[in-house]
Amino acid sequence: MSPTMIGIYVFVLSCFVGYHVIWGVTPALHTPLMAVTNAISAIVVVGAILVAGFHEGEGQLGLIEIIGFFAVALASINIFGGFVVTNRILAMFKRKK
Repeated sequence: MSPTMIGIYVFVLSCFVGYHVIWGVTPALHTPLMAVTNAISAIVVVGAILVAGFHEGEGQLGLIEIIGFFAVALASINIFGGFVVTNRILAMFKRKK
C-alpha cells in the first residue's frame, strides 16, 4: 500500500473519530476539550512548519511547500480562535464587579 493511501486512510478515520468525540462531550467539559485541541493544533503547526521548510529544488516552490504554508496558516487561525472561544467561556464563570 502506498504512503499516500495510508495518509488518506488516517485522515478519513481521524475525521470520523474527531466528529464523534466532539459531539459526545458534555457542555461542562467543553472548555478543557478546547484547551486540548489548541495543544493538538500547536503540534500540527510544528509539523506544518517542517513540511513548509522542506525544499527540493532551487528557486521554485513545490506543491508540498505550498500545502505546508496553508497548513501553518489554517492551524494558526484554529489556535487563535480556540483561545478566543476559551476565554469567552471562562469569562462567563467570573464574578461581575
